[in-house]
Amino acid sequence: MALKLITVLFILPLLALNANAQQPVTYDVRKYGAKPGADISQALLDAWKEACNSTTPSKIFIPPGTWSLSQVKLLGTNKAPIELQIQGTLQASPDPSKLPNKEGEWITINYVNFLTISGGGVLDGQGQEAWKLNDCHKNKNCAKLPINLSLNFINNSIIQDVTTKDSKNFHVNCISSYNVTFLRFTVSAPGDSPNTDGIHVARSTNVRITDSIIKTGDDCVSMGDETKEVYIQNVTCGPGHGISIGSLGGYATEKDVTGIYVRNCTFIGTTNGVRVKTWPSAPATLTVSDLHFEDLIMDNASLPIVIDQEYCPHNLCNKDRPSSIKISNVSIKNVRGTTSTAEAVWLVCSGLKPCENVEVGDIDLKYTGNQGPITTQCTNVKPKFVGKQNPPVCATTAKSA
Repeated sequence: MALKLITVLFILPLLALNANAQQPVTYDVRKYGAKPGADISQALLDAWKEACNSTTPSKIFIPPGTWSLSQVKLLGTNKAPIELQIQGTLQASPDPSKLPNKEGEWITINYVNFLTISGGGVLDGQGQEAWKLNDCHKNKNCAKLPINLSLNFINNSIIQDVTTKDSKNFHVNCISSYNVTFLRFTVSAPGDSPNTDGIHVARSTNVRITDSIIKTGDDCVSMGDETKEVYIQNVTCGPGHGISIGSLGGYATEKDVTGIYVRNCTFIGTTNGVRVKTWPSAPATLTVSDLHFEDLIMDNASLPIVIDQEYCPHNLCNKDRPSSIKISNVSIKNVRGTTSTAEAVWLVCSGLKPCENVEVGDIDLKYTGNQGPITTQCTNVKPKFVGKQNPPVCATTAKSA
């Protein structure tokens, strides 16, 4: 109930603003030269510039149909609320080498206040060919591929009723932003598409992801450093790698993460459920606190509950020293369903800074495989238990019910 009230309190001002504002002036990209079969980047940019300069609310309109878009960077600041209404499908070139700015993202929006993105349209990154070029799992200096939608320094904004599809890299990032809502947002990509995180949030405060469906090849939602007050509710995740905090610790300048709420979410066939991941032998000393994973359904998900402070994918690091990141004030409650791995709960904390104030409530997970009994693992943590746990958490092994 508290989370619902918080969500309503954040969304209502945006809805009230729209309800009380005068009718927006519409900037139809066709009036700026957009034509089917041709690149509409300049038309969209021209419409955006006029809308940004408007002192009254404005709406940029992309009509139904399929529209080619090479790349666009939409910059504020705007003088009044602005809406980007996408009713059609925007298509990127399948070839990432054709980006005018090789270091840029596909669609970038920076420095905007009271932004709405809506319309039921699709951002189609056409990433199939680019995925074949992705060797980041073995090459730290891998080629940069574009994100479908990059949001930076966005405040008091809502992204609703749109789909991002087959991004070449992350689908969306939300960086250095405040009070941003993703509502009825859809992410669509195959489960084997590499590095296609659904929504990545970092250095942002008060971000809500609600009533959304995320199917992708990496984390459904990932959260980086300096992230505060993130509310993820009624999200269906899968395929994908689950909902993750981290990985953290790779840079000495990283700042604290606090106030992460994941509630009423469903994980279908994911390679993880909820997890926190920090690098060992890393320079950062931040804290990660006030994490709440509650009322979650696992549908044949691997590793449903994970704290991993020895995170080292593809052996691209060393484990000479334990993680210097402190994790505390964690609640894991009412997690139920099925797991495809015998490991149901994995709480592997730092030997240097053990996890503190971890509370584990009702857990009811059943193993669907045949690789031995269902197990849990706990290292450098002494949880407080409330209710019933099936399997028993922090026992070496436990038989499936």
